[in-house]
Amino acid sequence: MANLTPKSVFDCFAQINQVPRPSKREEKMIEFLRNFGESHGLDTHVDEVGNVIIRKPATPGYEDRKTVILQSHHDMVCEKNKDVDFDFDKDAIQTYVDGEWLKAKGTTLGADDGIGCAMEMALLLADDVEHGPIECVFTRDEETGLTGAEGMQPGFMTGEYLINLDSEDEGEIFVSCAGGVRTEARFPMPAAECESVDGMFVARVFVKGLTGGHSGDDINKNRANANKLLVRFLVEEMEKTDLRLLDLQSGGLHNAIPREGQAIIAVPMSFKEQLRVDINVLAANAREEFSVTEPDMVIDLESTTSDLKALPKERTERMLKSLLAVHHGVYAMSQDLEGLVETSSNLACMHLEGEEVVVNTSQRSSVPSNLPNMARIIRCAFELGGAKCVTNEGYPGWKMNPKSEIVKIARDSYVRLFGKEPKVKAIHAGLECGLFSEKYPSLDMCSFGPTLRGVHSPDEKLLIPTVQMVWDHLLDILKNIPQK
Repeated sequence: MANLTPKSVFDCFAQINQVPRPSKREEKMIEFLRNFGESHGLDTHVDEVGNVIIRKPATPGYEDRKTVILQSHHDMVCEKNKDVDFDFDKDAIQTYVDGEWLKAKGTTLGADDGIGCAMEMALLLADDVEHGPIECVFTRDEETGLTGAEGMQPGFMTGEYLINLDSEDEGEIFVSCAGGVRTEARFPMPAAECESVDGMFVARVFVKGLTGGHSGDDINKNRANANKLLVRFLVEEMEKTDLRLLDLQSGGLHNAIPREGQAIIAVPMSFKEQLRVDINVLAANAREEFSVTEPDMVIDLESTTSDLKALPKERTERMLKSLLAVHHGVYAMSQDLEGLVETSSNLACMHLEGEEVVVNTSQRSSVPSNLPNMARIIRCAFELGGAKCVTNEGYPGWKMNPKSEIVKIARDSYVRLFGKEPKVKAIHAGLECGLFSEKYPSLDMCSFGPTLRGVHSPDEKLLIPTVQMVWDHLLDILKNIPQK
């Protein structure tokens, strides 16, 4: 990244990617940010939940301007390809340039939201930028629960405006976001009811190579869900023969569309060849159904051996049918904003853990009443399959402020710099702005950032030229913040 511009931003991003920062295990990143602020003589504080704030005074002549908060989250989604040897608690992200894109070698890049953190750090280092008082805030654990923003106490931030740097499409200014909840289902599989599969053909069925993506931003892009494809095959075969399920390990994080998964199954020896035929039929059908979005999809099976016993047959059938029936994808589109997903659900992961199959899902909606309704729909499907379900409290949405001063400043700045109108939009993904709006009801906010694609997956990539555009936009906004 040494030759990329703006150099100060990419230098800071390179430093960040040397620091392990998995969600909920960000201690090294917190210490890195604390040392960064203190070593440069800046007012630096860490709150009790791990949020970091670094304050920088105004440059001469700008002391009377309103204070601006710049905010990013300092954790990252840790996803890697199965054939990559990488420890997110120890290893540095390995980046490389591919044309106009910055990518990582077999892992998530961490630009969500490391590039936002890098812009804040570069601004704190800069001695040639005109700005009023600024507060750079780095929040913890945005990706797996927004616990940093949720645990932040009123008074930690003191500015009048907040610019969230966690959006993923340059040229778009976000002014509203969806709220979200997670629903977990637990299907009991008592060991006492498990059975031997001696004399049966045992195989590992797997799905891999899917595009995946963000369960908010990408939920409307007709990408395949590894869990759904896997369950589809199991139910189809269960209707034809005495299929037994030995293990199920599919999907990953609640906010990622699952890219890969596997199940270990057993069928009668007489069905062995038909099983191979059927997996090829499913693979061909799926390639046709997702011919545009899934060019690298692989669906296959291989014979294996296992000491595991088969899960209880009747319980397995009910579970698989409920997993096939449960909703995944867009549930409703917005009636107010064309093209905006209003309500959705993501079937994120399915894992056999001890004597239970644990399934995690996430629901999102920009309409408050539809969020609990979507979660209820998901719970009903699971409960009909014999599961015990829990929906968490979730996080609130962020309602648009039609009189926002910071949105007008950001819009006018964009037109002045680039000679065209930015898109002022709502986003289906969750942003920490929703929680900030509850704790700081008078805070005036907007969100923007450089272009990212494939976030929450090893395909994550950052469009390099858009970083310079966002940097120029940010500096121009700071220069034009009004007086108090």
